[in-house]
Amino acid sequence: MKNKRVLVTGGAGFLGYHLAQNLPRLGASFVAMNDIAPFFADEYPDDYLLVQIDVRDEEAMYDLIHENKIDIIIHCAAALPLWPREEIMTTNINGLRNTLEQARKCNVERFIFISSTAVYGVPDKHPLTEDDPLIGVGAYGESKIAGESVCSEFRDGGMCVTVIRPKTFIGTARLGVFQILYDWVDCGKRIPIIGKGDNLYQLLEVTDLIEAINLAATAPAEIANDFFNVGAQHFEKVKLDVGALCDFAGNGARVMPTPAALVKPALALFEFLKLSPLYKWVYGTADKDSYVSTQKIEDKLGWKSRYSNQEALITSHKWYLEHKDELETQKAGVTHRVGWDQGILKLFKRFM
Repeated sequence: MKNKRVLVTGGAGFLGYHLAQNLPRLGASFVAMNDIAPFFADEYPDDYLLVQIDVRDEEAMYDLIHENKIDIIIHCAAALPLWPREEIMTTNINGLRNTLEQARKCNVERFIFISSTAVYGVPDKHPLTEDDPLIGVGAYGESKIAGESVCSEFRDGGMCVTVIRPKTFIGTARLGVFQILYDWVDCGKRIPIIGKGDNLYQLLEVTDLIEAINLAATAPAEIANDFFNVGAQHFEKVKLDVGALCDFAGNGARVMPTPAALVKPALALFEFLKLSPLYKWVYGTADKDSYVSTQKIEDKLGWKSRYSNQEALITSHKWYLEHKDELETQKAGVTHRVGWDQGILKLFKRFM
């Protein structure tokens, strides 16, 4: 991205935060970040443009892109699964379409859309490749599939639009559902996993995702103008990856398998009653194999992951331990940069 003027939508989010820390290293000459959420300005370089603009606002997005002569847009903005369905669909589809339309009007060189492997649903076949059927789970998965279709429309119209489908990515400052895991591990609890934990569940360290984004931004357009899976290249069975995190804690925390046939209906009920932060995509896939092939991005863009699942979990947990005192005073929310209210899970924690 050397000497390029970059706009990151959803800049106040977890990925936006990490892009902000890495874009100077990647050579960006100017960076603008927009979000509907407030920014903590001290977390961003002083020369960044931080603006609160909704990606669904046509005039504001046009002005932002046009006036700042943006070369590359990294579209991270998304309403997450815990948000109301209408908000998810309008933000993730209409907001994406609007941003692409304004980018086209302003002759933006390259557009990178951060999609999700949630577009694959809960398939039986693994590893998943970019050509496999798209069957989204819930409003979030459905919105990402629709968003990818919008990207294809603009690509057919002559734009260079890279679609990246990352596995669940973690790293320093990643909270959300992972704070629940880190809290339980830190307390030396038994860590319930759905099923026996013999399934393979691939994660992704956020800086490995940023490297994929950088390659998509700098590769020849005819190569980058495509769909790419991204996930850790080294991962083990769930019981081993979570077990390694427990071993790192060294306080008695340990993996506890649970019967999936009983636990999943219970979690579905708790979700319906709004007593649990765990949504269907989390508990519905927790006992299933879930991993993608990264052969395409390796072959076409030369990407390689640096972190295994275990290394990514431990790195993220270390950050949690360093910041847990300040996190205890933080208000619960529904984004990946704040802790989620554990709800009824806090009650079960007492008996673990």
